[in-house]
Amino acid sequence: MSASDDVEMGPIDYLLIEWPEQQPRGEAAPHLIDLADRGIIRILDLSFFHKDADGEVSVIALADVEAIAGFEELVGASSGLLSGEDLEEAAGVLEPGTSAALLIFENTWAAPFVTALRHNGGQLVAGGRIPVQAVIEALDAAEAASEEER
Repeated sequence: MSASDDVEMGPIDYLLIEWPEQQPRGEAAPHLIDLADRGIIRILDLSFFHKDADGEVSVIALADVEAIAGFEELVGASSGLLSGEDLEEAAGVLEPGTSAALLIFENTWAAPFVTALRHNGGQLVAGGRIPVQAVIEALDAAEAASEEER
């Protein structure tokens, strides 16, 4: 049994969020902070950046709280997992003239479940996400089909 077998850690996810033109105004920050405060997630890294019209990328420091309203409590959220290469790769999928946030977080709510699976010999062999818009469209289609059957 290795030392890592004793580590209870949930799955690690990342989100890359893009905003047209300017950086976020902070409406989502309280929700993110609430998730962390309640122990549902643990924020490992959070980086903001901007891609100008010419495709040049600049990182917006979290310490620059005036540029990133609402995220002041997250200053210093850095585990060191994100590298400059990671930000460049993320910026590569952004449209010119946009701002973005790259968030890496642990799903702490799942840590006991994942640890139990690992101790029982289980391992993750596939994973993924279903986009919210796809779920909404599927539910709308199912509802429409149900109404047609009536």
